[in-house]
Amino acid sequence: MTILHSAQRSTGILFLVAVAAFTVSSSVLAATFDWPDILREPAPYVLERFHEGGTTLIVTWFAVAWTYALLAVPVLLLPAALGRETDPVLRAATAIGAASVLLSLIGFLRWVFVVPPLAAAWAGGTGTEAAWTAQHQFGGALLGEHLGQVLAVVWSVTVSVIVLRDHRALGVAGLIASTLYLLNQGDVLATAIPGFPVWDAAGPVGSTAWGLWIAALGAVLLARGRKKRETAARAVSREGSSQAATAIGTP
Repeated sequence: MTILHSAQRSTGILFLVAVAAFTVSSSVLAATFDWPDILREPAPYVLERFHEGGTTLIVTWFAVAWTYALLAVPVLLLPAALGRETDPVLRAATAIGAASVLLSLIGFLRWVFVVPPLAAAWAGGTGTEAAWTAQHQFGGALLGEHLGQVLAVVWSVTVSVIVLRDHRALGVAGLIASTLYLLNQGDVLATAIPGFPVWDAAGPVGSTAWGLWIAALGAVLLARGRKKRETAARAVSREGSSQAATAIGTP
């Protein structure tokens, strides 16, 4: 039981750290580069803004990418924290969740390794609009926004269903947040299918709700691990007191 309590505490802390770190780095990116709205702007505008951002902007994207990648660690630890290491459904969902983080990481890191030379070429007068569009749709829309987000929703829905029995509020909140996050796919699919229905608020509302649910999951795990550890400590203390009393009464 001590191992379970430790896993719950560690996983809870890591979920909270991952959410906090990504929130800080992505907030800086939003303030300095108008992310994520800029993702749907024309290539000339994005490349010019990126080139103006210089090294600082590249470092910001690097931080955004790897702070999001932190999420993979508690995702992989979650089965142990829930005491369901052998649950085949949760194991499959864990693999899907980890794959989601990896795909999103690739989408983020293209801003560090792919976009800079394109922006430099654009600033130098070399037309790169076609190359920009190709990498943007492949690395961004396909890998990061479509596959990354859809697989993240599959993971969070599965986890929400699993925790419904023991923590109904957390499970219901997870299902709602996952549904809102999934609605952002309208905006992603509209990049390939003109006229596809789009709810403009789905991106910010869905991603914020999903992030808050991740933080809530971490907080619940942390609180549960602490409570069970304290309960176990009290049980050990009572057992010790009982043994001491027995020893005193023994001739």
